Amino acid sequence: MTNQVEPWWHGIVLYQVYPKSFQDSNNDGIGDIKGITSRLDYLKDLGVNMLWLNPVFASPQVDNGYDVSDYHSIDPEFGTMEDVEELIEEAHKRDIKIIFDFVANHTSDQHPWFLEALKGKDNPYRDYYLWADGKEGGQLAPNNWQSFFGGSVWEYDANSNQYYFHLFAKEMPDLNWRNPQVRQALKDIGLFWLGKGIDGFRVDAFIHIDKEDGYPDVFGLPEGEIGLAEHFYAHQPSVNGYMKDWADALRQEYPDIFIVGEASSSSPELGLWYTDPYQGGCNSVITFRYFTDDESLKDHRLPSNLQESKLEINSFKQIISAWQYTMMHRGGPTLYWNNHDLARAVSRFGNENPEFRQQSAKMLAILMYLQKGIPIIMNGEEIGMRNLQFHSLTELEAPETNAFIEKARRLGYSDEGILKNLQATIKDSSRGVMQWDDSEYAGFSEHEPWSGVNVEGIYNVRDQVGDPSSIYHFYKQVIDLKKTNFFIEAYWRLIDTNNEFYAYERQINGRVVLVICNLTDKEREFDSLHQWYGQGHTVLLENDGVRHEGTKVILPPYGASVIERI
Repeated sequence: MTNQVEPWWHGIVLYQVYPKSFQDSNNDGIGDIKGITSRLDYLKDLGVNMLWLNPVFASPQVDNGYDVSDYHSIDPEFGTMEDVEELIEEAHKRDIKIIFDFVANHTSDQHPWFLEALKGKDNPYRDYYLWADGKEGGQLAPNNWQSFFGGSVWEYDANSNQYYFHLFAKEMPDLNWRNPQVRQALKDIGLFWLGKGIDGFRVDAFIHIDKEDGYPDVFGLPEGEIGLAEHFYAHQPSVNGYMKDWADALRQEYPDIFIVGEASSSSPELGLWYTDPYQGGCNSVITFRYFTDDESLKDHRLPSNLQESKLEINSFKQIISAWQYTMMHRGGPTLYWNNHDLARAVSRFGNENPEFRQQSAKMLAILMYLQKGIPIIMNGEEIGMRNLQFHSLTELEAPETNAFIEKARRLGYSDEGILKNLQATIKDSSRGVMQWDDSEYAGFSEHEPWSGVNVEGIYNVRDQVGDPSSIYHFYKQVIDLKKTNFFIEAYWRLIDTNNEFYAYERQINGRVVLVICNLTDKEREFDSLHQWYGQGHTVLLENDGVRHEGTKVILPPYGASVIERI
């Protein structure tokens, strides 16, 4: 049971549910709301106390629900409004809060607002979106900025001889937050869902809701990056004010809601700004900047983000330290290893080798989630789910893969080598269905799932719930520790070690706990405990095979120990 702390959300252990992949209740191969409701007892037993659902609103599904066509309706593939109301009620009965993904930057091109905007420049909804005249009489796009999904951010509308702006897919036009009618409409949407009983929002891509005046071209960037103009369409000075205005309107009626913003390229300083109670609207933010790859292992002729690599440990330590120290008085940063946009934790940062998979998964849980901050656990992480296993390049759906495949083939890469890189990096890898058992479709459905499926003994819920030594039960222990006041409130300090270890101290009111993690696949000896042990120590939690000899801790491959000074 979570101890009472102020603010209450400092004690959150957040569990991300990717609805399409969690549980199919009607055997159509697609996860749904009733499926989530049917698994609430499992989530209660795990110990999480908040669920984040990726979008379940009506959508053409160009981008798996992030292209919303009606914010007030549930997409039929997920169920009905009554299903959602039941989910909220049943979750609250189990003391589990729910937040929904709020897509703030854009809508679907099938949204009624945009369909009206297409009717002409004089339509009252025209200014709900961003429009500009082209160059050379409309023959060229207004500027050279590139979208995240490839190609120009501008799409031509022949009816008006203008271009509309889309930072993501062309079917996802960006909203004009400078229009007060847009801001009011988005407030109304937020209030509608809070009225249904949800407890807050994860706000998607909010850092992009304003753009530089005049849409200037970008020059002087390295070859292959021309048009990447993030400083013109992210973190604009007005963004925080817009977010505060939106959030304040919601909190006037629902003061205890939790709002976490996706701030993918945020620095710690920006994170502090976005969560300032007097300037921003967020309680916390999610940055994508924790994990720095070892670039020396990559071919710089190909996009860096789609190549398999290893974590650059020293940079990781420096980045986490900066976030910890900057955000310590805001409850700490968000803590995560993976999500629906990133590869699976044990595949990317642990070791999939059967000898090390369980041990490394347990080590990663201790390392990340006992730090100061808000854990965000991706569904399936707690049973050690690895990346979805693909067998052919034709199975890949992520929009960024086609250009990579073509260029890699021109450079002489085999399809096998290309697939290995992409499987290790693309977001499709994290979206395989939840592994409830080792039946044909992993207990997710009786119908072939919409995505691929890994069928594995051991790495499924049925096998792990019944095994006290499993990853699942280890996660339960980590979560139980995390929800105590000490691990919520205690200060954090990184311990200076070589890059074979990740070690930190939590300390408050004279109580001191040391966390030591072996990041290698070899046994390692940690021999600096004399300064922490005092007159003795007790082990709060550790994974398999850790030994204590005097002031030494002998850590097996991927060993981790949580030690309290007496």
